[in-house]
Amino acid sequence: MTTTLDRPADTTAPVPPRRRLRRPRLTTDRALLAALLLGTALLYLIGLSASGWANQYYAAAAQAGSQSFKAFLFGSLDASNFITVDKPPASLWVMDVSVWLFGANPWAVLVPQALEGVAAVALLYAAVRRVAGPHAGLLAGAALAVTPVATLMFRYDNPDALLVLLMTAAAYATVRAVERAGLRWLALAGALIGLAFLTKMLQGLLVVPGFALAYLVAAPTTLRRRLLHTLAAGGALVVSAGWWVALVELWPAGSRPYIGGSTNNSVLELVFGYNGVGRLTGSNNNGSVGGQGGTGFSSNETGWTRLFGSEMGTQISWLLPLALGAVVVLGWLTWGRPRTDLLRASTIVWGGWLVVTGVVFSFASGIIHPYYSVALAPAIAALAGTGVVALWRVRDRLVGRLALAALLAVSAVWTNTLLGRASWHPELRWIVVITGIVAAALVLVGRRVRGLLVAPFVAVTLLLAPAAYSLQTAATAHSGALPSAGPASTAGGGFGGRGGPGGGQGGGPGGGQGGTRNGIPGGAPGNGTTNGTTNGTRGGFGGQQNGTRPGGFGGQRGGGMGGGAGGMGGLGGATTVSSALTAALRADSADYTWVAATVSDNSASSLELATGGAVMSLGGYNGTDPAITLTQFKALVAAKKVHYFVSLGQGFLGSTSSTSSTAYAIQQWVTSTFTAKTVGGTTVYDLTGS
Repeated sequence: MTTTLDRPADTTAPVPPRRRLRRPRLTTDRALLAALLLGTALLYLIGLSASGWANQYYAAAAQAGSQSFKAFLFGSLDASNFITVDKPPASLWVMDVSVWLFGANPWAVLVPQALEGVAAVALLYAAVRRVAGPHAGLLAGAALAVTPVATLMFRYDNPDALLVLLMTAAAYATVRAVERAGLRWLALAGALIGLAFLTKMLQGLLVVPGFALAYLVAAPTTLRRRLLHTLAAGGALVVSAGWWVALVELWPAGSRPYIGGSTNNSVLELVFGYNGVGRLTGSNNNGSVGGQGGTGFSSNETGWTRLFGSEMGTQISWLLPLALGAVVVLGWLTWGRPRTDLLRASTIVWGGWLVVTGVVFSFASGIIHPYYSVALAPAIAALAGTGVVALWRVRDRLVGRLALAALLAVSAVWTNTLLGRASWHPELRWIVVITGIVAAALVLVGRRVRGLLVAPFVAVTLLLAPAAYSLQTAATAHSGALPSAGPASTAGGGFGGRGGPGGGQGGGPGGGQGGTRNGIPGGAPGNGTTNGTTNGTRGGFGGQQNGTRPGGFGGQRGGGMGGGAGGMGGLGGATTVSSALTAALRADSADYTWVAATVSDNSASSLELATGGAVMSLGGYNGTDPAITLTQFKALVAAKKVHYFVSLGQGFLGSTSSTSSTAYAIQQWVTSTFTAKTVGGTTVYDLTGS
């Protein structure tokens, strides 16, 4: 029996996939797609405002961008353009427009990411459907929608939501380009990747090798034209990404904001240092969260198993074994086919994305957080959907049935393992195991078994557990810089994600830094066994868990959290700003360029969101960016450009270089020169002398 996948592609007159479909099936497929997109929208939108501002850092920047075009252009944290966020501004541009249209509120900040998620699911469906049919597209789209870390990030205001959408759109454009050697589609793919670069810099370029290789191998034209088209797409990428970099570099530094995260006010250093090579080697972590031992909050499971480990496993790896197996299976199915075979090209697109990005994430020794793994979700979902359907279509061969049954069995076993990491709904483990056995058996025993009988068992085996984790994630409020999907794991300490409004954290893993004294960050790293606070204002790191693993961060402002398995609480989460302090900062705010100055971005963000005014973050994300000298700050104070200095408990974020930073020097000058007073429980200094 010859199947659709067994027929060699007609490269001289390719038939658009839509013409191969019968109209009744097309109607059904559209209804199923509509149901998938509606379900995705509900998953990502219902209860969205429960997380408040989510990551207040980007929410404050979105508010600033809606108030000032220069802040919009550069991605400034404040509307008076003192310092930028430590990422390029593309993701902020979407939120800026939303906030400008609908006002500064959590819905205006978070809804764009949810809609980006729905669009990503739709584009993934379209890309997979063109190659492997609507059933594969639906399975891939559903797999992306219910990946726990995808549910988390499409309900959050980090840049990753737009990054995933742009990379998925670029993959779709590449598939279209390969079909007919379409230069316009390939150039579009390059431009979209350029925008991905303007979203999260070099991370957006990790898909390029797979996309370029697919076109060079499979496009139905001569090698010379394939090379020229690829170079043209590279040019589109450079223009799409490079205009903003060139603009920032050429703009006079004195009339633009300081580039947050850099050490020399250069966006090129941000590209190749902090957001580039530094992420791989740990050699440059200026502005990093924590700055511990030069690595920031890096996953400590570096190596081939990192994506399966306790930190990233339940975020992304549910279908990862199936996706890796699908690369092998699809390579076998397309062996010996014409060079232009579209299924092989699609496998190169998604497989290249998965392998390159997966290897980088696995071995990066710089700053890497578990939620970064969302960048793998579209590739895993596409390979899973394509692989399962492709093998089902060759079920008349014994090897095809064996391969599909084996992949389903491995998926069930791995899902069972991941479910065992949390004491949460243990019945799910039995359901997955039983449906996995039934699905594998149905595949093995009958070549004439109808797909409608097998499909529900396959869907439950592959999607039930991640869908349950996604529902739990959507029903839980998240805040701060390091969110995490799903219920807390019992596999060890690490990066949880839930937590209410929280204060800043203390010293390095294993011991709490003293909290604050008189509102000023202080104290020394703890002794490796407990966390501590002074005056009850600042949480600390958790202590060691059984003497071997760092515990979680303190979650609530006013107290630390001990060691043991736990979630990241308030790092970067919105600190409550009292009504009295809000009123004080708003008073005569029009008379000042900045209503207040404070040590770091997270403190500034809380004040900005509370007051709606511009707040100067003296030292960037962790308080150590050399954004301003003491002399320059004194001049601004003398000119009455800054009203207050505010001491919140989110200052130097455990940085080992805090005492040598300019922000620290400014803080010391302020505290020794001006009189402290308490407003709404917070220590402030009136820099106008009044």
